[in-house]
This record gives sequence, structure tokens and C-alpha cells, in this order.
Amino acid sequence: MEHIFEKLRNLMVEQQLVKRNIRSPAVLNAMRSVRRHLFVPEEMQELSYEDRPLPIGEGQTISQPYIVAFMTEMLEPEPGMKVLEIGTDSGYQAAVLECIGCKVFSIELIKEHADRAVKIFSENNIDVRVRHGDGYSGWEEEAPFDAIIVTAAPQRIPDGLLSQLRDGGKMIVPVGAAHYVQSLKLITKIENAFTAEDLLDVRFVPMVKP
Repeated sequence: MEHIFEKLRNLMVEQQLVKRNIRSPAVLNAMRSVRRHLFVPEEMQELSYEDRPLPIGEGQTISQPYIVAFMTEMLEPEPGMKVLEIGTDSGYQAAVLECIGCKVFSIELIKEHADRAVKIFSENNIDVRVRHGDGYSGWEEEAPFDAIIVTAAPQRIPDGLLSQLRDGGKMIVPVGAAHYVQSLKLITKIENAFTAEDLLDVRFVPMVKP
């Protein structure tokens, strides 16, 4: 099956990403390389490379490939960058960033998902640090971060995360009420001030507190 999945990955990149103007060679290479089917329930693996999100249990989803690639590209990741991810979920987004060479710290509120992601990372030599806990609090002892990526939607941008972004750093986060259209925002920190750019209308699961 691996050769079939590899073919599907290549088709995914060409048809879903390149045709929608994902241009970063590092992002495209990571999307070709990371085996997305490892991060979805076994009974859904044949759907792994389709152009849609997929359920992964506990009311959570793995985002469609285009959204993963778009959010990654907007952060302009480079090898050695220190990235905080809020919402490990399946682990796929973190694996894409790690494939690019980022040093990834990921926080997941649902313990079953955190444990499953750690298992996948360990079995596939993916170097991502995972913490089970409250994403609103971030990972203070590892701050500041070059970039922060949030894969669930708060109703407002958490101040605790803004404070953990280094000067010149970027954060991408969907903001808005649950079950409604949200705005995917790119936040840039410059000399302790923040600018915000609205990028896309999206629908993410809500970012909840414990």
C-alpha cells in the first residue's frame, strides 16, 4: 500500500496545493514526504489524501491538506525555527513543521490524542515535544517562540500566547465563535506591537479550556 499512498500524496500536492498557489519548496516537499495516512484512524486511511478534513475522534478533525499547507507557508518556516503548536490533534501539522526542520513544541488538551501523537512520533522518528495541557497557557518555560500555530479557534486571541512570541515572530490563528465562519489571522509582532491580517474564512473546532 505504501507505493499507492506515495502516488496519492504526489497527486494531492499537484492538484490541491500547487494549483492553489502554494509555492514554498520546503512546504511542498514536506507535504510530499509526511505520510498523512499514519495520522488518521486506520479505517479512514484510504481517504487520507482527499481534499477535506477527516474526523479523528473526540469531536476533533485533521484539517484538509490545503489548510495545513497554507497555514504552514504563511509562517515562512525555516530549519531551526522554534515553533509552538496549540492543538496537537492527530500530530500531522506538527510532523509537517518538523519535516521542514523546525523545533516543534505541541500542546494538546485531549490526553488520548496527545498519547496517540506521541506514539506515532516515536514509531516514525519524528522529533516533536508534546505536552498534555491547556493551550491558552502556552509553554512559558520554552518561550519565546519564532512562530506559533493554533489549530483550534478561540473567540479572541489569547494574550498568554502573544506574550510568548518573539519580536519579529508570527502567529497564525483562526478566531471566531464555534460552529460559525471564523477568520484565519496572521499576527506579526514588531517591537512589542502587533499587526493582524485576515487571510481566509475557515471553520475550525473551538479552542476550549480544561
